Amino acid sequence: MTANLTFHGAAECVTGSCMLLEAAGRRILIDCGMFQGPKTLKALNYEPFPFAAASLDAVLLTHAHIDHSGLLPKLVKAGFRGPIFTTRGTRDLCEVMLADAGGIQESEVRHLNRRNAQRGLRPVEPIYTTGDVDPTLRLFERVKFEEPTPVVAGVQATWWPAGHLLGAASIQVQIGEGADSLNLLFSGDLGSGRQPFLPHPAGPVGVDHVILESTYGDRERIDLELAARRQALAEELRQARAAGGPLLLPTFAVGRAQELILDLLAVMEEEPDLAGDIFLDSPLAIEATEVFLRRGWNPDTGENPFEPLRHATRLHHLMRPQESDRLERLTGWHIILAGSGMCDAGRIRRHLKRLLWRREVTVLMTGFMAAGTLGRLLVEGRSAVRIQGEDVRVGARIRNLDCYSGHGDATDLVEWLKARSPVRGTVLLDHGEPAALATLAGRLAGVGYRPVTALLDQTYLLTRTSAEPLPGSAARLAPGQATRPDWHNDRAAFLVALNERLQALPSDTERAGLFARLNKALETDR
Repeated sequence: MTANLTFHGAAECVTGSCMLLEAAGRRILIDCGMFQGPKTLKALNYEPFPFAAASLDAVLLTHAHIDHSGLLPKLVKAGFRGPIFTTRGTRDLCEVMLADAGGIQESEVRHLNRRNAQRGLRPVEPIYTTGDVDPTLRLFERVKFEEPTPVVAGVQATWWPAGHLLGAASIQVQIGEGADSLNLLFSGDLGSGRQPFLPHPAGPVGVDHVILESTYGDRERIDLELAARRQALAEELRQARAAGGPLLLPTFAVGRAQELILDLLAVMEEEPDLAGDIFLDSPLAIEATEVFLRRGWNPDTGENPFEPLRHATRLHHLMRPQESDRLERLTGWHIILAGSGMCDAGRIRRHLKRLLWRREVTVLMTGFMAAGTLGRLLVEGRSAVRIQGEDVRVGARIRNLDCYSGHGDATDLVEWLKARSPVRGTVLLDHGEPAALATLAGRLAGVGYRPVTALLDQTYLLTRTSAEPLPGSAARLAPGQATRPDWHNDRAAFLVALNERLQALPSDTERAGLFARLNKALETDR
């Protein structure tokens, strides 16, 4: 038995997970996620799929995060009519996440088209709208963990807990039967196994090939148990309160927001001096919290750890934009959580425009930031940034607390893989930036595995023991283009630097001279 596996996303970058598996006369998609990061990468979300959506027989979904599920409505809009198999928790989270993504598309395209009309540019269409979500949800079919499920003729799949998010799974795919069968394991996103809110990552033993995420393949994070993590958060709160202003938490709405609020409430109960109002300014996070309250039962602990969110008096839900606007009048100590976690969409941008220049403000990052995103630029120490077309000086304290990531670090990934051994064939590495991929590949090779770094739009011929790249694959992006800042980032940085330079010049004559030199350079470059 052989199969072809093509990486149409999350190859050479972290987002846009999408793999096409062709075997036994069937075409199966594993994940269908949105790209995030530089605008050049995000532009792929608007392009046609590099495959015929109507030709697919089924979709297997690892979990609900938007970089794994976010293009499912586009897939259905393009003609897909088969089943979408996933866990109950993932289906329930997708119901709120995809509707939110469709609403964001409608809103942002509406604002963009207003600006395009002013500039004389053509209008654009949203990737999909909220009206495309219900037809997508009707295709979902729920599966149970660790129960083999026939997905198409000759192919069965088993979902194993991944410990990354409510409902998140690794997916084992078996093609054919008996000695000639091909057994693949798609890791999805893997947790560390130390999160008190999630089950320990699991999986089968003895497969032919493993497709392994590599987000933190080059990083060892501080191993913090729950008590130590809350102590680290408490220290950030002490410093933020001492600075004299509010604490702004850009947060991923599904999973991260709920965990952070639980820890904030626990810290405030332990240290009343740090107590303050917590504003959850994210309709998606609010709706997702209801899913966690309904589905958050952890079989490892025998309880739903999210129950304290049900009656938290310090927690205020802000659903409407008008409620968000009223935060501008607040003074003194308070905490605002808003999406998106990478700061490149959602209500967080308005709060950053309002607060980022103030020295008494603290901005605390708690997750992975893709290259080219506003969050990544802030973590990297930019002194000024552009937000929605406006220059904003960075005066606030920018802090980064890495212990909240839902991804396992390099040691966690290696240990999970060892527990799946023996692996007869290769370990195909995806879902990582170049440094993470290279570091993890070297580490795996050093302990006897055969790692292959997946390339974007590359097809691999899989036998039981080998994964060979097929000729003729044409990547939509040049090597490295997915993870480095693009010309949009360069333009934004240049405009910030230009404005700073103009302000620093002592006279209008020198400012005019600077523009003359720039215009001459533009004329020379024609």
